[in-house]
Amino acid sequence: MIPRMRLLACLAAILFALPAHATTVKELVRIKGQGESILRGYGLVVGLPGTGDSGKELAVSRPLAELLKQSGNQLGTPRELASAKSVALVSITCVIPAGGARADDTLDVQVSAVLSASSLKGGELYLSALLGPVPDTNQKIWAFAQGLIDLQDSTVLTNGKVRNGARIIEDILMPAVGDTFELIIDTPYAGWAAASQIAISINAKAQPQGPKVATVIDERTIRVTVPEADRSDRAGFLADVLSADVNQQLLDIPAQVICNQRTGSIIVTGDVEISPVAITHKDLTITTTIPAPQPSVVNPIVTRDRWAPMASSAKPSEMAKLADLIRAFKQLDIPVQEQINILQMLHKTGKLNAKLVVD
Repeated sequence: MIPRMRLLACLAAILFALPAHATTVKELVRIKGQGESILRGYGLVVGLPGTGDSGKELAVSRPLAELLKQSGNQLGTPRELASAKSVALVSITCVIPAGGARADDTLDVQVSAVLSASSLKGGELYLSALLGPVPDTNQKIWAFAQGLIDLQDSTVLTNGKVRNGARIIEDILMPAVGDTFELIIDTPYAGWAAASQIAISINAKAQPQGPKVATVIDERTIRVTVPEADRSDRAGFLADVLSADVNQQLLDIPAQVICNQRTGSIIVTGDVEISPVAITHKDLTITTTIPAPQPSVVNPIVTRDRWAPMASSAKPSEMAKLADLIRAFKQLDIPVQEQINILQMLHKTGKLNAKLVVD
């Protein structure tokens, strides 16, 4: 693999966040009380090629025996399933979006092995009931899940997803918006400057003349009061509030580097700065030829450096920018996990002038 392609393979994702354009309020906030919720349950994955749980485990043999009984195949004892290896007990979770869900909506479900199954590859989740996140005496069923398991990571065989595997059987509604409601700013944008700017934008759009409708409570909370004249058309007022334009340059969002160690992705905002520093990587060596040969197409000069200086490509006195960081990673040909380790060290020494988040 040539160096450029290897670099692309190592850098799983370098994205620029928050471009200097206008966004809307709804992309920065959520209505308090209307967040995501989770359904949960347990079920059986069937059809595994000998990679499931041991049939000797009663936690698997009991529900499997009950399943067979309901299908007209009565067993004398769960011990008859002792040699079964084609079934696995799994936990099931389904995330309900912030807007809620309606009956007959279909959503993805996450499936994870609970006991000794070595792989869920090739399996199918048998029809399973999903309950609310908090155990209760009613054990109300909100959805059923079923479908083929899709492994998202070839190195993790005991965790997968069933796409559109959950079917909602009863509406899951969010609390209605009252005469006064609160907007919660998403964590990456939280701050007094952002809260103030969002409130200004809401007032300019929803109430250009007259008393303010949006008031900043704290760095993440904005309280909005629906004017009496707009309460007959609450939906229209709410649409105006959420569609108000916000200038991102005025939000004073801190520079951020977000790393996900499981997926090997790195997201860097375009305004990240790095103080001058030198980076070395353990697997590289210095190669020097004296006297220097004359380069040609057949015998080009190859330079290998153990150290990559981190300084601005414009002026040495300036802070290094995102392009300089990428250039150093490219020069050292560093794998993603090593990149994350280096970013952590830069942050620890105070050289990474950004907020570092490692998931």
